[in-house]
Amino acid sequence: MTPSGKPRYTAYYTDLRGRELSAGTFGSKKEADKAWQQAEAKVAEGRAGDPARTKQTFRRYVEKEWLPHHVMEATTREGYTYSIYAHIMDWFGPMHMIEIVPSDVRAWVKDQQDRGLSPATIRLNKSILSGIFTTALNDQVTALHPCKGVKTPTVPKKPLRIVSPEEFDKLYFALSTEEARLLAETAIESGMRWGELTELRVKDLDVLSRIVTVSRTVIEINPKHHPEGKRFLIKEYPKDREFRRFKLSPQITAKLKQHIEDSKLERDELLFVYQPEECAPQSKVEPAEHLGLTKPNAAGRRYRHGTLSAYSAGKCRCAHCKNAYAIYRAERRSSGKDNPRRPRRWDTDGNIPRRWFRDQIWRPALAASGLEFKVKMHDLRHAHAPGCWPAAPTSRW
Repeated sequence: MTPSGKPRYTAYYTDLRGRELSAGTFGSKKEADKAWQQAEAKVAEGRAGDPARTKQTFRRYVEKEWLPHHVMEATTREGYTYSIYAHIMDWFGPMHMIEIVPSDVRAWVKDQQDRGLSPATIRLNKSILSGIFTTALNDQVTALHPCKGVKTPTVPKKPLRIVSPEEFDKLYFALSTEEARLLAETAIESGMRWGELTELRVKDLDVLSRIVTVSRTVIEINPKHHPEGKRFLIKEYPKDREFRRFKLSPQITAKLKQHIEDSKLERDELLFVYQPEECAPQSKVEPAEHLGLTKPNAAGRRYRHGTLSAYSAGKCRCAHCKNAYAIYRAERRSSGKDNPRRPRRWDTDGNIPRRWFRDQIWRPALAASGLEFKVKMHDLRHAHAPGCWPAAPTSRW
């Protein structure tokens, strides 16, 4: 009853889960009957939902429904979670799902441009946002997909830079351990990805036939995204969810066989293992005379590249000068000077941490090699592509 004494009628209907919901309150029984009948008709057509769900905020939908229930790989979940909270949530979080329209998305894209985000990052962020609204549309949380028709800045296609045999030789001999050299050589010979290579076990290599089977990969993630709270997660299938088998060259097979025998590895053990104690400082390389002098500093003085003076007084940050300073600091730490902190040990069952390998093995070798091309481990996979290498690029092959 209203304050004036007129009756009010609430229309109730039953949804697909058997819950009794309200379709609204009306001034006549006829209007109420019409409302619940229409609501039940929509339920029968599979188009009805809880009206309250359309009024929820973007933050609530993402945190309570999309992220917890959306099926994705652990690494994808980690990356998406970072992007959502770094670039999306602050803008859309307080807004109601039903209120977000294409003009809001266009304004958000422009804001990212103004803040200096790269076109690739903006495209990734928009792809994640689009995925959220695709699910919301299917969930009948919204009747509009606000990302449709919204453009992002063009991502330029850069030419692929492939490491040459001569460049690889310099990098190969600059690596600090025999196992690191074997790892790099296996990578360029096989074309395997980092996660496949560092999860390779003795049982995956048939020495007689020289056939290697890629059936697993290991990924490194934040423990909060790991089912058991660990750092490394082994997936029982490689990328693209397809096993691969291929034949290695006699040369690299012989080296791997010798490595297995020398290390006394069992069938289920990793071929390449995390061994931080083997990460010794690079031996000092005398600066080459042909490198010349640095640019004049504020006092007009110049110094020979590859020396401590060039790094500290000349403020030069070329690979040679940075390497000289890195060697100096490493030698002081190894001798107990500069109050060295205990080296970090990674939580791993033996799999090589990518960051540790990059910072302690790969980058020092790059600096020592003097290469201007900043080769990444993944670049060795590109170099493996057919047609990129001559028949015998080095004497080792």
